[in-house]
Amino acid sequence: MDAKLADIVRAAATQARRKARAFDASSSKDALPWAVVEAFDADVRGHVERDRRIEEERDRVLIAAVNLAETPPEDGEETVGAARDALIDAIDYLEQAVLRFGSVNRQGARLGYGETGQRVADGR
Repeated sequence: MDAKLADIVRAAATQARRKARAFDASSSKDALPWAVVEAFDADVRGHVERDRRIEEERDRVLIAAVNLAETPPEDGEETVGAARDALIDAIDYLEQAVLRFGSVNRQGARLGYGETGQRVADGR
C-alpha cells in the first residue's frame, strides 16, 4: 500500500518539474509558485503527517519558484537557467523529504495508502 502513496509523491514531483521547465517570461509570475506545489498540496500533503522537514522543503520550493518567476529574462539564459535548476533541485529535495520522512496520516490510511504512522516509502 505504501508504494501507492510513494508513486503519488513521485508523480506530483514529476508534474512540478514539468511546470518548472515549461515556465517562461510570458507565463504568470504570480501563478508559478502555486502551480509547482499544486499536485503536492492536492494529492500528497493531506495524506501525510505534518513534519517540519517536509514543510521546510515545500517552503524552499515556493521560494525557488518566486526567484525563478522574478528573474528577468534579459539577465540571460544562464541566469534564468540557474534559477530554474535551483527550483528543480528544490522539488527533488521535497520529493525525497516526503519519501524519507513522510508518514501516512489517518486520511491517507482511510484512502488505503497504508496504516496510520506507516512510512511513505519504508526506507526505499
